[in-house]
Order: sequence, then C-alpha cells, then structure tokens
Amino acid sequence: MIESFIGIGFHHILSPDALDHILFLAALAACYRPKDWRHGLTVISAFTVGHTLTLALTTLTPLRPPTALVEFLIPLTVVIAALDNLRTRGALPSGWRRPLLAGAFGLIHGAGFSTTLRGLFDDGIITPLLGFNIGIELGQVVVLASLVMLYVGLDRVAGARGRDGWQLRVRLTSLVVASVALVMALERAPWA
Repeated sequence: MIESFIGIGFHHILSPDALDHILFLAALAACYRPKDWRHGLTVISAFTVGHTLTLALTTLTPLRPPTALVEFLIPLTVVIAALDNLRTRGALPSGWRRPLLAGAFGLIHGAGFSTTLRGLFDDGIITPLLGFNIGIELGQVVVLASLVMLYVGLDRVAGARGRDGWQLRVRLTSLVVASVALVMALERAPWA
C-alpha cells in the first residue's frame, strides 16, 4: 500500500504541474559544482525538512493556508532563489544563510504538496504522508541528478572549467529560471 503513495509522490514531482518545484531545485542547484556536493546536500536537506514539516502540519492538524496564496508564493520563492544566485554573482554560497532560506521556502512548497496529499486519505494518514514524502524525495533525487548532469555538460560544452565560465552558467541559468517563475507568479497572483 505504501508503494502506491510513493509512486504518487514520485510522479507528482516529475509531472508538468510541478514545474515550479523543478525550477526551484534548478535555482538551488545552479551555483553548485560536483565538488560542492556537501553544501548542496545541506541546502537540499533543509528544503526537505521544511516541506516535510509543512506536509505533516497541514495533513495532521486543521492548519490550511489559502491555496491561492500558496500557489502564488511557490514561484515567488523560485524567483528569490534565482535572484539570490545573481546577487552573489555566481559565487558559491557558504554558511547557513542558504540552507535556512531553502528550509523556509520548503515550508511554502510543502503547503503546495499538501493539497495533493490531503486528497489521498481514506483510512489513516501516516502511510500516505510517509509514502508521498518518500516519493517526493525520490523524484527530487532524479531531478537533481539530471540537473547536475545538465550543468556539468553545459560547463564542458562552454569550456567552463574555470571560474568565469561557471559563473556565467550560474547567471544564465538563474536569469532563465527567474524569468519563467516570475511569469508563473504573475499568472497565479491572488489579486488577478
């Protein structure tokens, strides 16, 4: 039974409807190279903790953030993460600021995931919650592995073995991701 919930979570993160979540992962991962995997793992883990907390809170308690606001805020977090890459001029972030930012944004993304998850409850909620979250994480691993391969490939094609080429890739990726996410946010604006 848990396998079906894992499958639902996995397919949810890889579906075209999850483009905003995929863009967020692209923005988070853009400034990392394979040798920076430890810091990147810390950032992604913080995001996971954030969205897991919100998934649990919104499925186990009466807490229900307004769906329209959450759907607007999700692409806005993508824009902010991408702009953060531009603000730092493509420099590799260090310290706890970026993991804390990812964790806070994970809280918002978890509220978005919870809309799908709440519709899965028949008997209990622990199995759907656990399975769906495992599926989301497995989907994120697939997305991140694909992004790492894409970024490494872009760096090689562009001859970006040096710092300048890597920073150019970070900036271009961040600009594209921010532009797409901004359009999504404007389309979802609660006041529109």
